[in-house]
Amino acid sequence: MQLKERRRVEGGAERITLVPESLDDLWHLAYVLEPGDLVAGDTHRRIQRNDDQMRDTGGEREHMFVTLDVEDVEFHKFSNRLRVAGTIADCSREDQLGMHHTLNVEDREEIEVEKHWKPDQLERLNEAVEATDQPDVAIATVEEGEAHIHVVQQYGVDEQGSFTATTGKGEQNDRGRDELFATLADALARMRADAIILAGPGFTKQDALAYVTEEYPDLQDKITMVDTSAVGGRGVHEVLKRGAVEEVQEQTRIAEESELIDELTTQIATEGKAAYGVDAVAEAVEFGAVESLLILDERLRMERAGEGDWDVDVNDLVTDVEQQGGDVTVFSHEFAPGEQLRNLGGIAAVLRYRLD
Repeated sequence: MQLKERRRVEGGAERITLVPESLDDLWHLAYVLEPGDLVAGDTHRRIQRNDDQMRDTGGEREHMFVTLDVEDVEFHKFSNRLRVAGTIADCSREDQLGMHHTLNVEDREEIEVEKHWKPDQLERLNEAVEATDQPDVAIATVEEGEAHIHVVQQYGVDEQGSFTATTGKGEQNDRGRDELFATLADALARMRADAIILAGPGFTKQDALAYVTEEYPDLQDKITMVDTSAVGGRGVHEVLKRGAVEEVQEQTRIAEESELIDELTTQIATEGKAAYGVDAVAEAVEFGAVESLLILDERLRMERAGEGDWDVDVNDLVTDVEQQGGDVTVFSHEFAPGEQLRNLGGIAAVLRYRLD
């Protein structure tokens, strides 16, 4: 993320000019944007024309710079865009003011965001800016008969490929094993990953490593091996828990979420220093007992938009925890730890001490 300019505007708000540079950056923007914000950017809008010189053709697309009063924000990772919908608050054509429009924000496109920024939202922007220089990491998990490739994103882990083959003893099965390794090696060579973690149970990954590096020697320095008991999604979770990703990508958000949710569930299982659900967490905050606050991004957005059902102000909870010296982590609903947190009510806390 590029942060190009910050300036105060009338009323105490701040206007920040941003350039998202990746799908991750669009995901970060989906978190910080909310109804009532003003978002400006270049767009095309279909303009209806009905006059004596031109018959109605359903409208012509006209380029314009618009400012939207935001009503809704949707992150579309499969189309690589962020859809910001709202009413036009300002543009070059007065006849379009007040009409509904959708701004499709893609990477490399500059936008301006004007709002009263909350501390966690500014922190999220700083994370996106700092993450620009972090290496891209792929996780390849392999065992006899199957291999998987996942890519670590800041919003979660995406599966990029899954391959199967008949392997085992015998000439025919040996051929299947080589075909599996060849497919895996070819896929990794075509990726733009800065680092590759090769994981799985047993010795199959060593054989896969030998094949990959023989066919593509340039990949050798990028690969780190990790032992896991499974492949696929379970194997990826083990890799994240063991901190293997953090060794090549500092401050990886997903690894932090995995570690926190594991600590939380351990405390819950032992009836230890944990609280979950908004009422229990609010009580813990009132006692100043929260060491780490865990909150789901979609729940935080819902409550801030006034669409939730909590009896407490989520902004007050976040602010109180920070003022008490606690940490606040907003979980992505795109990844497994976020799903676990959703099942616990969308909010939980690891405590400094146990509350009876």
